[in-house]
Amino acid sequence: MKSDSLFDSRYSWLRLGMTVLIAVMGNVGMWAIIVIMPEVQAEFGSGRAEASLPYVTTMLGFALGNMVIGRAVDRYGVTAALCGAAVLSAAGYGLAALSPSIAVLALVQLVVGFGTAASFGPLIADVSQWFQRRRGIAVGIAASGNYLSGALWPVLLGWLAADADWRMIYLILAVLTVVIVLPLAQLLRRRVPEEALAQAEAASLSRARATGFSPRQLQWMLGLAGVACCVAMSMPQVHIVALCVDLGFGAAVGAEMLSLMLLGGVVSRLVSGVLADRLGGVRTLLIGSALQCLALFLYLPAGGLVSLYVVSLIFGLSQGGIVPSYAVIVREYLPAREAGARVGFVMMMTIVGMALGGWMSGAIYDWTGSYQWAFINGIVWNGLNIAIMVVILTRGSRARGMVAA
Repeated sequence: MKSDSLFDSRYSWLRLGMTVLIAVMGNVGMWAIIVIMPEVQAEFGSGRAEASLPYVTTMLGFALGNMVIGRAVDRYGVTAALCGAAVLSAAGYGLAALSPSIAVLALVQLVVGFGTAASFGPLIADVSQWFQRRRGIAVGIAASGNYLSGALWPVLLGWLAADADWRMIYLILAVLTVVIVLPLAQLLRRRVPEEALAQAEAASLSRARATGFSPRQLQWMLGLAGVACCVAMSMPQVHIVALCVDLGFGAAVGAEMLSLMLLGGVVSRLVSGVLADRLGGVRTLLIGSALQCLALFLYLPAGGLVSLYVVSLIFGLSQGGIVPSYAVIVREYLPAREAGARVGFVMMMTIVGMALGGWMSGAIYDWTGSYQWAFINGIVWNGLNIAIMVVILTRGSRARGMVAA
């Protein structure tokens, strides 16, 4: 297949479909720990901040895995990376089910998070290689696998929890990960030819020169922005189940609310993908970040069951497209041959933000006895992300104007 017909081809879309299926199963490790958090807290008699530690280590492992496995994808291909990560995740679930304390659970969740990462940034980077004109929507669809996983699995795990404890749930996940991910990964063995990579790299180099930033500067700015936006994003995503328990609505309602939030996020990712193909990644990210900030403000007065459902849906519709926009920006301006490593680094930074924000929100709750100041903390961090995006946009526009003059 010629390089011109390789991008956005029928095979590209078929590969994207396989990617989404893998992502739905592979990303469950990121969401399962949120659902079992109240049960873990009750079993070990811990505070909210301590009960949040397994989530924090999950996200730290997830962050590190995005960068390390992303580099492995560049070198060995996505199939080998997915197979190794699936086996590692399954082993992690099995060991987590035997944890005698929160400290041990938190340590094992680091392994679970690392393996889970293969189904996020590395998969997104891989599928982005097969698209040019429709890269935004392709990345949005691929990233939606993570949110589809978050929308489906909390409800399924909530039903399982009615008949089995969290340890049995983890053993079931260990088996499903191996049975589903390993066969599907074999369908992604094909790699982008060298001439197609060269063609894509020439286009990204041309765009990078017009921004006024070096690739290193842009990457670190995106990393800092990713930390800031995801500290804000983590408050509702990580603590919505615990918040519902505090308000007397129960963990099952919180799991449903999380699922609704993430279904809204799927819609947001698809819409953002379409916008990114028209407006570019930077403008799309700025729009999503501004809407997320507005949604966080709406949580402050919300306290009733209906209002929380509504605001959670609004939040999901607002923020879902932010993280995929980072991947689009990386692919627009940074070398194609280094897509796995570059996308993996920025994804790592967004996940560091989720981990930091998840812990900070739990700590603020323990200090203040409520989540109000945790929401305010998220709003402040969100403002930093908006400021960085404005700088990138205005500097880039000014540089392009000077070139045109």
